[in-house]
Amino acid sequence: MEKPLRLALIGMSGAGKTFWSKKLAAQGCAMVSCDDRIGERLKSHLAAGGYEGINGVAAWMGWPDSGSYSEREALYLAEEIHVLDETLSSLEHDRERPLILDTTGSVIYVGNNLLYRLRKLMTVVYLAASETDRQLLIERYLNDPKPVLWRGAFVAKPAEKPRDTVTRCYPGLIEARRRGYEALAHVTIPVRELRDPSMNANRFLALARKGS
Repeated sequence: MEKPLRLALIGMSGAGKTFWSKKLAAQGCAMVSCDDRIGERLKSHLAAGGYEGINGVAAWMGWPDSGSYSEREALYLAEEIHVLDETLSSLEHDRERPLILDTTGSVIYVGNNLLYRLRKLMTVVYLAASETDRQLLIERYLNDPKPVLWRGAFVAKPAEKPRDTVTRCYPGLIEARRRGYEALAHVTIPVRELRDPSMNANRFLALARKGS
């Protein structure tokens, strides 16, 4: 945690990874947003449907019960693997390069080799949502959709509306991912602590150092 400063923020969509990555970047830390880079790599696919940006990626992927979802989910993951591999390779070639990495919620699906390299090269900080935070994450996903890889966790009942399926199935997805996040992380910071009005970039770094 001394030099170079290398933090990878992991956790569910809506937990605050991008918010805190930007807070740290504002202090002069270099930052990479995996979602932004994935969006760039998917640009031609998005443009064909009139989409752009991270919300455009979510719209392009569609609801998990749509006919094109499985193919697009796989394509998104392939691009995520490429982006993470490229980012880690740059850190391996430049051992002094500091970096704040804003990962995606699906980072735990990229394969053991990449996860081993991530954990070796960076301090992995898990922004952990408690059971009481889960409804907030569901509402954030429904009101401001970000790309989410469901990996079979979205199972609709007959005549059930997609939004209702999300509300019912999302807690299961959170719980399934929790174990992966915990295994990957060096440091865990509860989301409730990050919502404290006194929390700032320096306190965030102190928590990361204390946990490591």
